[in-house]
Amino acid sequence: MHSFAVGFVVLLAASAAAQQISEPQINAGNTVTFRYAAPFATRVALAVEGTRTPIPMDKSDAGLWTVTLPVLAPEIYYYHFDVDGRSTLDPHNFQIVSATNAVANSFLVPGATPQPWETAAIPHGTVHRHTYTTKIATHYPGGQSEFYVYTPPNYDPRTATNYPVLYLLHGWSHVAADWSGFGRANEILDAEIASGKAHPMIVVMPTGYGDMTFVQSFQVWNNPAAVTRNTSLFASALLTEVLPQVERLYHVSARREDRAIAGLSMGGLESLTVGLDHPELFAWVGGMSAAVHLVDPAATARLDPAKANLRLLWIACGTADDLIGPNRKLAASLKAAGFKVDTVETLNGMHTWTVWRENLAALTPLLFQPK
Repeated sequence: MHSFAVGFVVLLAASAAAQQISEPQINAGNTVTFRYAAPFATRVALAVEGTRTPIPMDKSDAGLWTVTLPVLAPEIYYYHFDVDGRSTLDPHNFQIVSATNAVANSFLVPGATPQPWETAAIPHGTVHRHTYTTKIATHYPGGQSEFYVYTPPNYDPRTATNYPVLYLLHGWSHVAADWSGFGRANEILDAEIASGKAHPMIVVMPTGYGDMTFVQSFQVWNNPAAVTRNTSLFASALLTEVLPQVERLYHVSARREDRAIAGLSMGGLESLTVGLDHPELFAWVGGMSAAVHLVDPAATARLDPAKANLRLLWIACGTADDLIGPNRKLAASLKAAGFKVDTVETLNGMHTWTVWRENLAALTPLLFQPK
């Protein structure tokens, strides 16, 4: 048989096999099988959230590449295929998420009972999108920034009930929509409120860049001056542009005891910086995998825990995250300065949304509790 005919037969076989693929196969016991049809590829690997390097896949005679992952904890995971060095989406999975510098597919490993980030038959809140012209943050196209606001179930703008508010900040390379997209923040809040664990609250998710050029290259994190400038501009935009709009548009309390700020990675650096610099505005402060590797822990000596009078100072990080060391040092320095710091370490947790969703589910029940 001619080589063209052989190739055509292989392609048909792979195509027939591919037609049986709908999405990653969740097996009994929570192992997961992936398949990708690429008869002419020489190497296909699976890049999945929670692993440091892509996992090689095995090729069948029909050109179908497969791999089965061991037991995964109930969670949402992101993945893509690496086909001969090229990042490729799964054409048979229409669950797609994107950030400013990445696109991936997603799949859910369900729990025996619904996890907080799973959609469930409970009352749901609403996520609202707002755009505005920023006069502080720089290099935004047309000067247009945005923020998203989650209002809890039964929120009624016609009533005068004031809600506590959490300002929830995203990480580097993400955007304002990603806490509700990647992070499933609205689903988590719905579940925590429905279970009675968390107080009904409003959650504000702003765009986290003081300078949009900050997101162009990861190498910017080697430039302390650029990091400081981005954080400073963001803090100013948050406090003088976003916060006043939120308090004008929504029934939120203006009491410090009813304001919280938390964030992940870049947003963790920002939330800890803003929260510790402005305890007159925020009584609840949290950081998740905070990008504090350039922060001098000795700087915490200038902070006055009695004056700050924080209701909660919460620092979380995964033990397999490259930022675990800086977060431990910062927590130790804050404790040495006299602060009560609640620390959470996710065993083997990496710099991933699987950690941050669990962090948010753990943090929200702690907020706005009476003394």
